[in-house]
Amino acid sequence: MDADIELVLAAVDSSDEAVEAAEYAIAIAERDDADLHLLHILDQRVMRGVETGDVSAETVAEQQRAVTGRVRERLPDSVTLTHSGALGFSTTRLGQTPGSVVLDAAEELDADFLVVPRVNASGATDEVLCKAALHVLEYASQPVLSV
Repeated sequence: MDADIELVLAAVDSSDEAVEAAEYAIAIAERDDADLHLLHILDQRVMRGVETGDVSAETVAEQQRAVTGRVRERLPDSVTLTHSGALGFSTTRLGQTPGSVVLDAAEELDADFLVVPRVNASGATDEVLCKAALHVLEYASQPVLSV
């Protein structure tokens, strides 16, 4: 069964592993002549730091731009790149988790294929997107690649 893939969504944070996962998303988008959307997920610690003033919102934005730039450097001309950001957790929505945020964005964007990182550099699965991968794998209606 061939999948008709028009949009690949890659969930990213500021980690090297997320950029590596995005490279897989690029390959899928290129193979299927699809577009690529980067979904920058901000975790609760970062948002708490921004709210308390311990972390500069501009620093967070610079990190997101850096990740987007690293992905853009690897992007072939045939793939169109878009990006957005989302909070992985909410103090007002109990059910808002990184996994649910990825799935909600995938539905909103009408994504046909999802790519999420599942292991960080140490091999641990305790990072925000690593935890999201299990949720996405279990509940996504689209095909998912977790790397």
